[in-house]
Amino acid sequence: MVFAPPVARRLLLRRFAAVTSVFGTFLLPAALHNAMATQQRRVRRDARPAEGAGARPPAPLVMLDPGHGGRDPGAIGVSGTYEKQVSLATALELKRQLEAGGRYRVALTRAEDVFIPLDDRVERAQRQGAALFVSMHADALADHAVRGASVYTLAQTASDAQSAALARTENSADRFIGGQWQGTSPEVSRILASLVRQETRAGSVRIARSLVGCLDQDLPMLQNPDRHAGFVVLKAADIPSVLVEMGFMSNAQDEAALRRVDHRKLVAEAMHRAVEAYFAGLGRMAGGTERGLG
Repeated sequence: MVFAPPVARRLLLRRFAAVTSVFGTFLLPAALHNAMATQQRRVRRDARPAEGAGARPPAPLVMLDPGHGGRDPGAIGVSGTYEKQVSLATALELKRQLEAGGRYRVALTRAEDVFIPLDDRVERAQRQGAALFVSMHADALADHAVRGASVYTLAQTASDAQSAALARTENSADRFIGGQWQGTSPEVSRILASLVRQETRAGSVRIARSLVGCLDQDLPMLQNPDRHAGFVVLKAADIPSVLVEMGFMSNAQDEAALRRVDHRKLVAEAMHRAVEAYFAGLGRMAGGTERGLG
C-alpha cells in the first residue's frame, strides 16, 4: 500500500478587528488536506453571487473614549472646569468630523454624563469590533506650570515619573487577555496572544506617532510628547489603543483653552488628520502585502 506524504498547509487561526490576523503552518494528512481544499472551493463558489452584487466590508469602527463621567469628574481645573465635560465635548466634535467624511463608523464609550468603569470601556470596543481605540483626557499634575498635549501607549514600565503618576491616577483595575483561545493548549495560547499583542503594539505606536505629529502642528505640546505607561484603558489585546492628553486642567492656560469651543475644534481637527493618516498607512501596508503575495 502506498501512503501519500503529509501536506504543509497555512491556516488562519484568528482574525481581529484591526487588520490583524494570526496564521499557523501545519503538516496535514493528504486526505484531510484534500477534503479542506474541496470545502474551500465550495464556499468560494457559493459566495460568488454575493460578491458579484458588490458587497463591501463595513467601514472601520473608531471607538472614542471620553474620560471619566458621572460621579467621576476627573481632574478639576484651576477655575473649576471638570475634565469629564471637556473630554466629552471634544469627543463629540471629533465624532462629527470623522463621520462627515463617510469613511468611518464612530462609537463612543459614553455619549452623556455617566460613569463607565475602565474595563467596561475596553469591553465595549472589543464587543463592537473596533479597529482603533482613542481615549481622550485632560488630567492634572502637581506642577501647575506644566502644560501641553501628549499621547500615551501601553507599556509595563512608564517612560517617565510623570507618566507613571498619570497612570496611577487613571487606573482603578487591571485587565489581561483571557478566554480568547479556548480549546488550545496553554503554551500555544501564550504564543498566539503574544503575536497579537506585538501586532497591536505596532499599530498603537503608529497611531501615537501620527497623533503627535498632527497635534504638534497646532497645539502646545508637552516635552517629549510620545510617552507610555500602564493605563488600564489601553489594555485591549487586539485593538491598537492610545490615550491623548489634550492638555492639563491644572494649568491655567490649558484649562482656559479647553473651555473654548474653537480650541476644542482645533484639537479634534488635528486628531481627525491623525486618524486619516493612520488608516491610509494601513491601506498602503495591505496593498504592499497583497502585491508581495501575488
